[in-house]
Amino acid sequence: MSKQSSSSQHSGNGNLTRSLITHDMEVTEKGWQQVEEQVERLLSGQGSEVTACDVGLEQSKPATLRKTVTYIVCAVIFNEKEEVLMVQEAKPDCYKQWYLPAGRVEVGESLEEALRREVKEEAGFDCEPITLLLIQEQGPQWIRFNFLAKVTGQRYRQDPCHPVTLPVDLSCRHVVQRLVLVFTNAKEQIWVLLIKAPVLHLPTAAAVKTHAVTWAANMVVQEAMPSAYYDQDVNTLGVFSLQHNGRQHGKTDGVCFNTLVALVPDHVQRNEDGEKVEWTGTGQPPPVENPRYVWHEVQKQTLKEKLLEKTKNTSILPMHSLY
Repeated sequence: MSKQSSSSQHSGNGNLTRSLITHDMEVTEKGWQQVEEQVERLLSGQGSEVTACDVGLEQSKPATLRKTVTYIVCAVIFNEKEEVLMVQEAKPDCYKQWYLPAGRVEVGESLEEALRREVKEEAGFDCEPITLLLIQEQGPQWIRFNFLAKVTGQRYRQDPCHPVTLPVDLSCRHVVQRLVLVFTNAKEQIWVLLIKAPVLHLPTAAAVKTHAVTWAANMVVQEAMPSAYYDQDVNTLGVFSLQHNGRQHGKTDGVCFNTLVALVPDHVQRNEDGEKVEWTGTGQPPPVENPRYVWHEVQKQTLKEKLLEKTKNTSILPMHSLY
């Protein structure tokens, strides 16, 4: 082979490499733009179809009302005098005790339909849900949805402390979390943890019976960065939106919680002998050890500001574990 032809071959290989790198960058950029759009939708209280579960599915059973899951709905209803609606229990073990209208979701019901039915049965009022106030859970087998509601025809004059959040009518087979898992630093940079394949996407993790629903976020961090896991606090800050359908028994009884989770360095760290060592932060997220995952720094200013605000003010729907 002549020097000229050899040079041409090297040049051709170089062009091919640059072409592949450019293509990969374009694919990654396009993938991040799609994730960005999804995060924006979740931030606004919308949902997104659950097409796969990335973590914990083998430890989870499909949600089946009355078998593997129990959902409770509870109504907080005020009148114009700011008095709250209470009803008396008729059951012998707690006879005449006062409590908020509440009860189990029945097969085939949406959460809002169950709320309307329970209030009608227990208090005799037609009502309309305004927003979810709080989610309480004892693992995927018992979840309570607390709604702020109003008697139909009345006005409610005060605004809740977080954006209005009502269930999105999208089906899901398991109880899962879709995680907007972020890391921030003092310079107000913010990174989001993503899974690479088959396309860039937010991690989705199934809830397991032996742990709180929010434990799903811990499973993701353990899988993505096992060495750093015990040096980080995994804080579920709240729920942007939740998805539930419930129309097909055993097939759409699941719930998807679109949650904001912050990874925060534990400032009390220890060496191999268990002795406390001085914490020195790098300002960077802990390195990913699992090739499935990647950190992406948020560059879009409007999205960055929204996410930073949520991590500071946590003005989103709270989820409390009763474990």
